[in-house]
Amino acid sequence: MIPMHPKTQQILEVFEEINKIPRRSKHEEQISTWLQEWGRSRGFEVKADSLNNVLIKVPATAGYENSPMLILQGHMDMVCEKCKDSVHDFSRDPIRCIYDGGWMQGDGTSIGADDGIALALGLVLAEAGKKGEIGHPPLELLFTVDEETGLTGARGLETGFFEGKILLNLDSEDEGIFVIGCAGGQNSQITLPVEWELLDFKEENSFGFFRLSVEGLEGGHSGTEINKQRANGIQLLSLALNKLRGKLGIENVRLVLLNGGSVHNAIPNTAEAFIALHREKLEKAEEAMSDIRHAFKAEYAKTDPGLILNFEEISREIIFEVAEDKILRETVSHVRVFSPETEEKLIELILGLPHGVYRMSETIHGLVETSNNLATVRTDGNEVIIISSQRSSSNLRLAEISGKGEAIAKLAGAWVEHEPGYPAWEPNLKSELLLKCKQVYTETFGKEPEIEVIHAGLECGIIGSAHEGMEMISFGPTIKDAHSPAERIFIPSIEKVWIFLENLFKTYC
Repeated sequence: MIPMHPKTQQILEVFEEINKIPRRSKHEEQISTWLQEWGRSRGFEVKADSLNNVLIKVPATAGYENSPMLILQGHMDMVCEKCKDSVHDFSRDPIRCIYDGGWMQGDGTSIGADDGIALALGLVLAEAGKKGEIGHPPLELLFTVDEETGLTGARGLETGFFEGKILLNLDSEDEGIFVIGCAGGQNSQITLPVEWELLDFKEENSFGFFRLSVEGLEGGHSGTEINKQRANGIQLLSLALNKLRGKLGIENVRLVLLNGGSVHNAIPNTAEAFIALHREKLEKAEEAMSDIRHAFKAEYAKTDPGLILNFEEISREIIFEVAEDKILRETVSHVRVFSPETEEKLIELILGLPHGVYRMSETIHGLVETSNNLATVRTDGNEVIIISSQRSSSNLRLAEISGKGEAIAKLAGAWVEHEPGYPAWEPNLKSELLLKCKQVYTETFGKEPEIEVIHAGLECGIIGSAHEGMEMISFGPTIKDAHSPAERIFIPSIEKVWIFLENLFKTYC
């Protein structure tokens, strides 16, 4: 283990204690209870709400009694991922932390530094103040639940649960970078009713049954990687179908099923369709598919070099059923095909829905302001269900891009349901808190911090929108490969965050 600042060592010791307690998203009861007991055992005022959010109130140290209240905020839950050969059980087993040079990592598991390190930082700060080791204003340690899967802890905070108006969110993962804004988001479900027809396969050499698929795409995170212009499997598949229908005639290409994508926050890297194709058109179809394949590979040679467009005849024993995000296999009828009208509506709907970057920020260079991810499509009974995921750092633009998708869907005869979204945290480059943090950081470390707005969600967006007058900033130590078994935290960065906070507190004296 490398030599480290005494407070860094204490923070890591507390973090390892936290990692003995199960804290999977939506199962934070034990860590919530532990935090409450920790606070009360040290004489702090503690409260919790019905969701298990926890607030620990830490009185000001001598000389800071008239300083404004500061909130230190992080989330309790973690993403539980492990290697295939790991036998770790996140519901009961302590997470083993390994020191490797300047890093701490897990033993084949994620370690929940996102955001357990925020809990540890807050607790050590509170105890250090109580012992007279540092000075600080009155503090509120606000620890929320279920950030990773729904931001429901922050969303459920009731008015009056905390008092402060200055919030330091400790959930960023690059030391030296201050985050001052994030995108809001909303998912939309588009449902298109399907009209079916029966297609006669009895006649010899009439129709054959084929699978058309797009595979091998890069995909990626629908927020942070939406600007990389990667191919969307659902759109490419629909484009290939549309070109095939145009070459062969819509009466010779009949759609049976279309499915693609996996989850709302990933760019779809696969999609497949089952079609009935008139055998007299097979040679022409293969020529058309060859042309389309070459065009796709040329267009996406840099962004998606592994792109594969498959076109193959399969047995009439079509087997296909969708359950959540997995494809299970089961025999279904293969003589039922989409009506020409439904087929036309579906393909045009998919090709018409927005995907990718919609608008770049006018104030922050290189920032994606607004985007849409055409995420999944499923043929489900008598419906085709499409999920799209919208993000924007402007609440106005978020409503705009969601409305655009809804308008296009309605023109196709579909109906739309919008899930409850989370609001954007709109950046304020003139924030007094930001200016203070920049000055403290520069004076402490001899260089200016970077300022960022991210095209992803943070709890600041929800807290700021629900509690008027909040000043907020987000920062934290360096964490790499969060949400994976390779997750690790850079130990020297913890010391820098501690020293920064110590000096920031002094400015409120």
